[in-house]
Formats: sequence, C-alpha cells, structure tokens
Amino acid sequence: MLSRVADVLARYGERRGVPVCFKASFDKANRSRLAGARGPGAEEGLRTLERVRAASGLPLLTDIHEAGQAAAAAEVVDVLQIPAFLCRQTDLLVAAGRTGRAVNVKKGQWMPAEGMAGSVEKVRSAGAGEVAVTERGTFFGYGDLVVDMRNFARLRDATGAPVIFDATHSVQRPGRGEGGSSGGEREFIPSLLAAAAVAGADGFFLETHPEPDRALSDAATQWPLERLPDLLDRTLDLWVRAHGD
Repeated sequence: MLSRVADVLARYGERRGVPVCFKASFDKANRSRLAGARGPGAEEGLRTLERVRAASGLPLLTDIHEAGQAAAAAEVVDVLQIPAFLCRQTDLLVAAGRTGRAVNVKKGQWMPAEGMAGSVEKVRSAGAGEVAVTERGTFFGYGDLVVDMRNFARLRDATGAPVIFDATHSVQRPGRGEGGSSGGEREFIPSLLAAAAVAGADGFFLETHPEPDRALSDAATQWPLERLPDLLDRTLDLWVRAHGD
C-alpha cells in the first residue's frame, strides 16, 4: 500500500513540478484507546520507509515521539516531525534539532500561534537544518476543531518559519468516532484547503489512502487516493492565482 501511495505522489510531483515529501509513521503513539493500531515499530517501520525511498525517489518524513528515536530516524528520513501533542517537549525538540535534519513541528491544538516561537527556538538552537511549523486546527469546545486562517500569517511572523497546513487532521472530531477514536468530517477538506491556499500556507499536508474507510488510523479524515490529484490541482491553481509562481 505504501508503494502504491508513493507512486501516485511521485508521478504527481513530476507532472506539476512541485516538491513532494512522503510521510508515514512507524508508531502512532497518541491513540485514543489502548487497543488502537500503532504500526510496526521503529525497526521494521524505518526499513519499510527505506524501501519506499528506493522505489519512488521521494524524500521522507516521519514522526518521533521520544528523544531516543531521533538519531535512528534521522539516519533514514529527511524530515523529523514533532506531533502536535508533543510540541512543547523540550528534550524531544532538542534531540530532533541535534540530528541536523529538517524538523516540522505541528502546532498544539491548544496553542496560540505566538506560542510556537519557543518550540521553534528550541529546535533551531540545537542545530536543525531547516524548521517548518504546521497548522492543524485549534480545539473549540469539546470534540471539535476550527482553523483560524489568520494563523498562517501569525505563525510565520512569530517563528520566521514556513507554515504548512494539515488539512486532514484539521477536520477531525476528537473522541467522536466509533469506540472513542477520533471521528471527522472529510467533506470539508477541499474548502479548508482552498481557504488555506489563498490565506498563504506555504505547503500542504494530507493523509491519503486507497480505501479510507478501511484505514487503521484516522479513517474518517483520510482523503481517497484516486481523488487526490484533482484535489491538489485545484489547491495549487488557487495558490498560484493568489501568490504567483
């Protein structure tokens, strides 16, 4: 399945002339329930990512959840990602920065844009090659998220880093899925992507799956793989119209 997704992404990037990074997690540590699927673990997961790179030629990104995972992951991937729930964990941020790899820090769902300046400073001070931040929505009441389109400018001003928009996690409804897992509203992904493109996002993060309803993680918010190129075309065309090449 990973090879199938990577092939679609690689061909799309070549056709549109845009940089594409392949993301997969070897451990989904922030599960809603103990029985939630977590993935193959670091050793097997990183070997699988190496095979994806060899077959597709795409650069790789993966999450790390503990400081001890940073060095091993950095030997395989191009970008280390700090999950939103862990965006203030100093030891994790510093360990990621020390690898010299690029680091993407996802904004905590409870964090103001300006609060991310400290997280980015921790990563940069440790020696990260490049740093980006990702907007993925803000908690609104219980079990819902909203996206403040002002955050693309605010995050950029506060951190001096490029700002990515995570369109699929932003439509989650935490704790509202079957069995206590995160639910979501996939139908709002296109409109949020369009708004983010015009509002000034520097890049886009989407989870995609050949059969979203069978996905082991975030099934309610995965975008169907066969519909991904059309969605990306509309998004990038809007971005170009708003900001130029």
